[in-house]
Amino acid sequence: RATATMGEAPEPSPQAPLAVLSKVELRVSCKHLLDRDTLNKSDPCVLLLMQSQGQWMEVDRSEVIKSNLNPVFAKIFMVDYYFEEVQKLRFEVYDSHGHAGVGTHDDDFLGGMECTVGQIVAQKRVTKPLFLKYGKFAGKSTITVISEEISGNNGYVELAFRAKKLDDKDLFSKSDPFLEIYRIDDDRSEQLVYRTEVVKNNLSPIWEPFKVSLNSLCSCEEKRKLRCVVWDYDSRGKHDFIGEFFTTFEEMQKAMGENKVQWDCMNPKYKIKKRNYKNSGVVVLLDLKIHRVYSFLDYIMGGCQIHFTVAIDFTASNGDPRNSCSLHYINPYQPNEYLKALVAVGEICQDYDSDKKFSALGFGARIPPKYEVSHDFAINFNPDNDECEGIQGVVESYQSCLPKIQLYGPTNVAPIISKVARVAADEERTKEASQYFILLILTDGVVTDMADTREAIVRASYLPMSIIIVGVGNADFTDMQILDGDDGILRSPKGEPVLRDIVQFVPFREFKNASPTALAKCVLAEVPKQVVEYYSYKAFPPRCPRPETPDSNLSSPQ
Repeated sequence: RATATMGEAPEPSPQAPLAVLSKVELRVSCKHLLDRDTLNKSDPCVLLLMQSQGQWMEVDRSEVIKSNLNPVFAKIFMVDYYFEEVQKLRFEVYDSHGHAGVGTHDDDFLGGMECTVGQIVAQKRVTKPLFLKYGKFAGKSTITVISEEISGNNGYVELAFRAKKLDDKDLFSKSDPFLEIYRIDDDRSEQLVYRTEVVKNNLSPIWEPFKVSLNSLCSCEEKRKLRCVVWDYDSRGKHDFIGEFFTTFEEMQKAMGENKVQWDCMNPKYKIKKRNYKNSGVVVLLDLKIHRVYSFLDYIMGGCQIHFTVAIDFTASNGDPRNSCSLHYINPYQPNEYLKALVAVGEICQDYDSDKKFSALGFGARIPPKYEVSHDFAINFNPDNDECEGIQGVVESYQSCLPKIQLYGPTNVAPIISKVARVAADEERTKEASQYFILLILTDGVVTDMADTREAIVRASYLPMSIIIVGVGNADFTDMQILDGDDGILRSPKGEPVLRDIVQFVPFREFKNASPTALAKCVLAEVPKQVVEYYSYKAFPPRCPRPETPDSNLSSPQ
């Protein structure tokens, strides 16, 4: 299983172990819930908990459905699905009490059920009994969870509905309408897609715009039938039927731009009984916007190139390269750690770069001719073109530059991050998903210019780039973990947070005895997600592959 944030696709190449993450939508309904209320029925709400390091943590909760022992919840729970992990879930149903919220007292507990994400995904629909504490059955109560994977070429749609002149169902006031949309599946069963809020005392309500995935709305089939029902809300759970209409996503799409689409809201009983019956009101789709969601492979297949830059630490703490104890020592029989890390990561990145030219920079050394300290010099000593031919070209430039430079210091990496960021900023202005930049920084110590580096990373998080830092040697790299925003959010010295987490830090020593692919897998695991996050934030779609690219035989996903 290899790809990006959304969905599945074949691996781009056998040695590209890119992390995959699918998102799964879970929908919940219950039957025959226990009645905890004396005067009317329970007001159920579902809590979703996930097990993390042995502890149950609440992930999300549904809306409360008033006075209903057979609730169908409109809430869609989104969970990340990892094929290679057992992800334990627990659903707990509670009777809610108005403003006090969901009490978690035993007398409000209507039952719980445990399962794994894998079970739900494999079966698509799981129905299980609800249990009270100590393994007691909660009467005949059951819970059903339905899963849908949000697959690659999916997207979501934003809809805005209103109604006009609805039938009045209330004696002393006007109706309190809400709208439900159901998808009709192949087996003729109906799946609730969305339930709007209730607009009180209004026969011409305007409901809030809402978003649903194309998968959940119509299973990505434009002609699939949808049933839309308008109800008059009743606080006791006995909602009055106002009317219904049938449509398709294909028909809804006529509401794009300035156009609007409207339907007669029909009550079949009235149609039979009343001679001059026209409708029970009109429902209007005011606006429809489609947002596509693309995967990493959609961008790659659309011709997006990954441009790879390596930055090598030439500070004095590495030791004299002529000495066999030096981290820069060139042993003809055994590559040093700098070379091992460079080759492991570079070999995967080169699959995604059609010209196979890599920028190779150095920092922290005195360089010819004047032997002044530089923090962003080309290791091929060509200031106009710092690119080397392939990974082998980088290795050769590295080996030939070592005797010409004097290792010095300090360990300043902000200049190199800013240098790559300037190129990425030029790329951003094209407003196309054509080039994404990966900067691999190889260093033997903690950076000296931490404040400037944090500032540079925050700026870079708005650009098409990711930063991988590999710590070489045996220094204490604790302070470097700050740059990897996994534990908390990295902020600039002024407190501005990164837009996206773009830094991955790993000490090479953790992979010393592992295969080179293990290091690459670890540091590149986040890249697909980072690429998709960036282009989604910018709303840049994948490009179509150009005939001259090597990928021209790949058709671009629509």
